[in-house]
Amino acid sequence: MRNRYLDLLRFLAIVRVVVYHVTGWATLTLVFPAMSVMFALAGSLMAASLQKWGPGAVLRRLRRLLPSLWVVAAVFVPAMLLTGLPLTPRVLLWLFPIADPPANGWGALALSVIWYLRDYLWFVLASPVAHWLFRRAPLPTLLAPYALLLVLQVGLWPAAPAPARDFALYFGAWLLGFAHQAGMLRRLANRVLLPLALVLTAAGGAWIVTHPGPRGYDLNDNPLANALWSAGFVLVLLGRGPASTAWVDRSAAFSRVVTIFNRRALTVYLWHMPFVVLLTPLVGVMGWTHQDPVGLAVRVVLVFVLVGIVTAAVGWVEDVAARRPPELVPGGRRPDRPGVGRATVPRQRTAREPETVEINAG
Repeated sequence: MRNRYLDLLRFLAIVRVVVYHVTGWATLTLVFPAMSVMFALAGSLMAASLQKWGPGAVLRRLRRLLPSLWVVAAVFVPAMLLTGLPLTPRVLLWLFPIADPPANGWGALALSVIWYLRDYLWFVLASPVAHWLFRRAPLPTLLAPYALLLVLQVGLWPAAPAPARDFALYFGAWLLGFAHQAGMLRRLANRVLLPLALVLTAAGGAWIVTHPGPRGYDLNDNPLANALWSAGFVLVLLGRGPASTAWVDRSAAFSRVVTIFNRRALTVYLWHMPFVVLLTPLVGVMGWTHQDPVGLAVRVVLVFVLVGIVTAAVGWVEDVAARRPPELVPGGRRPDRPGVGRATVPRQRTAREPETVEINAG
């Protein structure tokens, strides 16, 4: 059964990611820490899959994650090879990005969001062991990434490899998803959960205020503040989410938009950044400043329009990867099966929608 509250969180996170990449507004990272929220949602889904399918859940996740990336690679890798990217064996990382796949100058910027799929892949591969540990020692397992992040932040491991840093920053949110799926967050009493969330967000806020990054109070520039602030948000969003969000489906149009963004999350995520880069020169051509409200609004709308066009063209790959019937625009009414009357088997869209792969970044 679909949880429309989680669908709503995923929709808000994806929209926030796109708007942030167009505007660069650091405040958005504080208002809604989309990255950690999305990793937490993904961790919750992964834990449920592991309980149902065991280690085979890893292959199921990869099957749903990689095809949309391959579509992007089929377009951009040849273009990068024609514009100076050396043809080396590392190009094969575009098929399975266990490490950062190579890119040339313009490609590195347009495809910069690929790092999220790399981290997602790491977390999926690590999940069987992490889930085993979590079920036996939940609190130590949950605290381990945050302890590692603190070690890195104070300089006790200066030569830490990149995977250790990414695990320290975002794997804690993934494990909070495990806790959500296990019902641990819901069972926490308000007198425990709410003060804990307040302490975490206060600590994260204090750290970023006293240690601002190159873009000011942008969580993406401050790993420790990011982890603490985001953990507080995730505790409240997942631990105290509403029991019912029927209002999401009261408006057919809004319900359809939420469904589309959930069913096409990977496509929107992978394709939005190239259009952000493509439209950036409009600032100079139109005489706007980078903070001009009209210019920003126009660019946001254009990015969503262009992403919508691409999504209509190639988004069906996500349906194929999920073994769903391909749809041009998801969420419509499906035709009744032959011999089954509409009155006999009513359409219950909100309760029976197939699951989706979570993404998001920025």
